[in-house]
Amino acid sequence: MEIKFSYGNDDLILKLPNDCQIYKSNYRLANLKAEEMLQESIAHPVSSDTLPSLLQNRKQGEVVIVVSDITRPIPYYEFLPKLIAEIKSAGVKTDEITVLVATGMHRASTHEEQLKMFGKYIVKNYRIINHDCQNENELIELDGLSWSGSKIKLNKYYVQAGFRIVTGLVEPHFMAGYSGGRKAICPGLVALEAVRKFHGYQFLSHPNASSTVLKDNPCHDENSSIARMCPPDFTINVVLDKHKKVNAIISGELIESHLRAIDYVKAACCPDVVEPADLVITSSGGYPLDATFYQCVKGFVNCLPAVKPHGEIISFGSCMEGIGSPEYTELMKKYSKNYLKFIEDIETGLNFVKDQWQLQMQIRTLTKVGQPNLHFYTSGISQPELSLLFVNPHSISADQISNAIQDQIDNAVKAKKRIGIFPEGPYCSPIPK
Repeated sequence: MEIKFSYGNDDLILKLPNDCQIYKSNYRLANLKAEEMLQESIAHPVSSDTLPSLLQNRKQGEVVIVVSDITRPIPYYEFLPKLIAEIKSAGVKTDEITVLVATGMHRASTHEEQLKMFGKYIVKNYRIINHDCQNENELIELDGLSWSGSKIKLNKYYVQAGFRIVTGLVEPHFMAGYSGGRKAICPGLVALEAVRKFHGYQFLSHPNASSTVLKDNPCHDENSSIARMCPPDFTINVVLDKHKKVNAIISGELIESHLRAIDYVKAACCPDVVEPADLVITSSGGYPLDATFYQCVKGFVNCLPAVKPHGEIISFGSCMEGIGSPEYTELMKKYSKNYLKFIEDIETGLNFVKDQWQLQMQIRTLTKVGQPNLHFYTSGISQPELSLLFVNPHSISADQISNAIQDQIDNAVKAKKRIGIFPEGPYCSPIPK
């Protein structure tokens, strides 16, 4: 059979035996446009008054809408104008509305990215601010302590707002269990110190800091507690299907609406593992998720429940923007010969480098299958550089990459290996028995 795998802005077509175990989502076809879903959702919220009713009784101050950055493929341009129209219908003026990009520790969104995410009308007419986790002038310390006992600083535009709306994409997340909801606040809007704790060695070494797991997950417990310290007045949870189209919008109170969205996602894209495979083939989710090697790591970790110990993984991503941030790139090259030294250096918490958590999560894959068995194909990184990234490297030109992957698949079929496949990459997350 022929299967399409997401790769950059295109697809790779690969031939696979009919007895492969396919892990794919089963979202039902949406019968409403995104703006219609939004309108229905804010009129019938979960554990909350309707958005128009809440806005009528808002405190004095700006209405701040928290949005994701370009690493999340939410098509805001399809429903953000409708959301703003609903806000304005409650008497809020244009200059009282701010769009706040929850970057976490990611770089600021560019003007071009904002145009792509929000559309020309929003960019031209509304103030858009990028969160900066290291700008002390834009952070405010909250009263109380988080779940881990930490003092917390949040973005001042969010804290001081008269009315806070949080939006986010709900999908399986390889550290926090599921993204969305509280994750827009932490790590989205917190100071650097909170990100260091949230993405630090101690949290990520916990076995429950894993995809689809919420119970006793320190990442989930921490960011949920931080969100409760300064909660939004209204939350909008967005669910995308395998084509990255809006499939559902579930709004309301922060915690309850998020749990409702998780139930929806879990039923659609979190199948049980039938039997771990000898070989797993996974994309990295296509653009924007596979734009850097940093993001592609999610695909490695996501498929682990579906592969046997010492089995093989074939993964691929476009890496059209290269390895990742300068800090992450330098980190990977520094420890390219010895990832155990990396663990030794970070476990005390004294050495912290931006994006170090991605290598710590990748080491889970190396521990289970071994570096020689973690095959990664890309046309975006040269062979010398790819060989430094703790994978079995395959730098192949874009026009030959599908042939190269197919050759390895054909050899696995001849060897009678049991194969599992993830055409959507980490957008479909398996649950072990």
